Amino acid sequence: MKEDLLHFIWKHQRFSKNELKTANNESLVIHKQGMHNQHIAGPDFLNAQIKIGEQRWAGNIEIHSKSSDWYAHNHQSDPNYSSVILHVVWEHDVEVFNLHDQIIPVIELVHFINKDLLEEYEKLIENKRDWIPCATSISNVDEFTWKNWLERLFIERLEQKSLLVKQLLDDTNNNWEEVCFALIAKSFGGNINGEGFLKVALSIPISIFQKTANSVVLEAVFMGQAGMLQEEIDEPYYKLLQQEYHFTKHKYQLKELRDVKMNYFKLRPPNFPTIRISQLVNLYTKNSNLFHALIRESSLGNLQDLLGGQVSEFWSTHYTFNKSSSKRTKKISLSTIELLIINTILPLRYAFEQHYGKFEEEKFISFFRSLKSEQNTIIKKFEILGVPASNAIDSQALIHLKKNYCDSKRCLECNVGYKLLSV
Repeated sequence: MKEDLLHFIWKHQRFSKNELKTANNESLVIHKQGMHNQHIAGPDFLNAQIKIGEQRWAGNIEIHSKSSDWYAHNHQSDPNYSSVILHVVWEHDVEVFNLHDQIIPVIELVHFINKDLLEEYEKLIENKRDWIPCATSISNVDEFTWKNWLERLFIERLEQKSLLVKQLLDDTNNNWEEVCFALIAKSFGGNINGEGFLKVALSIPISIFQKTANSVVLEAVFMGQAGMLQEEIDEPYYKLLQQEYHFTKHKYQLKELRDVKMNYFKLRPPNFPTIRISQLVNLYTKNSNLFHALIRESSLGNLQDLLGGQVSEFWSTHYTFNKSSSKRTKKISLSTIELLIINTILPLRYAFEQHYGKFEEEKFISFFRSLKSEQNTIIKKFEILGVPASNAIDSQALIHLKKNYCDSKRCLECNVGYKLLSV
């Protein structure tokens, strides 16, 4: 019997409480099961209240598969466990004593659990055939449960993504404009070049982008730091960028990056790093204080307009330096803008509002609920199972659910799993 299931059973009191008995055949009444302790060293449930026989007790609860695990974990000599008033186990194989040589009452849950719950749990955990453990029953979960769980998952995902924001704030001495630039650059790099774009952005003082409205200079700086201007190419624009980069690099004493390489493999031409860098530069030539503009904006349409842009003149007829192509404006697509908002602007805005104590969950969720759902493999498979994503809040939540709960079979921590195990 796994301890995480015993934790779940005790936390949610998923057992018959009629005529509860300890292992020594004393009557047991549970007034409070205690608060689940998942963060600090010590017993599993804190501040419980029970009654054994005629004696009321207040203290902590420890849970193990077997009573002997108490000694395997050396709790008998740990002061943190001196206030344990009940040992909850599946199998009672040995008497347990605390630090003061006092016997600790034991309850064997095996005698009080509904066997249907165990069968349902086994179905979930042992399921290796389906895409997710509850694939065959997930559509049975009611809409109210889904709505609340998806909103919570969405906030969890924002919290997870905001960790990078906090790290970058530390690295940049709380310069929000610099953090914004780095994160937007990472997003423009996509799955293939995102980390490279991030390193390049962090190597360039944001003041260069704020003080320079010349797209040629900014393209030169970013491409130069990305190692894209080191060859000898017989193209006038390439040579111009080389000149601008060398001048600006010397002027601002930029440190050359040696571990960054831009990849083109498996990318469609509109996603080439050359095109994405030019589009990124265009954003900052239009608005040098982009972060403050994004944070102040209260209209989703205006937010999308702020993040719109296109390439410079040279890149309207090129995808690489070596070959020209038919002329195209190569604007940032609406789908790209929406992904930028979902994956970058939302976490950034969330971290900012949390940092200054301005976060209002309902207002925040409502603002972004009008964004369309992402379309990817995860979302499509959930739709097949009868769980559609009606907006970006839902799609972000479902992605988080799959990657952080389903893949690691954290069914006991999932509201869907809880509902399905409510037998």
